[in-house]
Amino acid sequence: MKSYFPSIALILVGALLCINATLKVQSNGYVIGDSAEDFALKNYDGRTVSMSDYKNARGFIIVFTSNHCPYAEAYEDRLIALHKKFADKGFPLIAINPNAPEINKDDNMDSIRKKALTKKFPFPYLSDSLQTVFPKFGADRTPHVFVLDSLKRVRYMGTVDDNAEASFKVKKRYVEDAVQALMHGEEPSPASTKTVGCKIRLMPRDSN
Repeated sequence: MKSYFPSIALILVGALLCINATLKVQSNGYVIGDSAEDFALKNYDGRTVSMSDYKNARGFIIVFTSNHCPYAEAYEDRLIALHKKFADKGFPLIAINPNAPEINKDDNMDSIRKKALTKKFPFPYLSDSLQTVFPKFGADRTPHVFVLDSLKRVRYMGTVDDNAEASFKVKKRYVEDAVQALMHGEEPSPASTKTVGCKIRLMPRDSN
């Protein structure tokens, strides 16, 4: 009698591979070493900003943040400090608001503009209102940081430092250490950390 076990096993393996590939596309976003796609998003001042605008960049600090999340607010001054420290060294910071303005008006462009002007952000603060950029990165909270190298490869992802509540209690400066490592031709360690923040608010989806 002919055995069907090999065929069944192959079918099961193929199914598992398809499921794993689907899960990676749906949930993971970039992993360390992946090259990030460029984007073109509106800044609070009306300009469209892309990474390609920075001709002399040695890398980027991409931060997904928001206007009203208490964790994001706690990090605003630290983001300003990071940009001031590293922008002139070739690692500018670009902030992106990934939240759906349909869910909360505090995430619309007027609110983004007000936040940027009130805090005097020295970096772009962009709106991902159509939510096309943050899923590619795999951001899931605000704030969520990605440090890229000169080839736009993701070299660090996670939180800014080890204390979301008080800057004076910080002992480990993950983003700063990652940028310093890249500047010296070294691998950031750790390359990833757990994010602490508010879940990104998704726009309503058509159920039909």
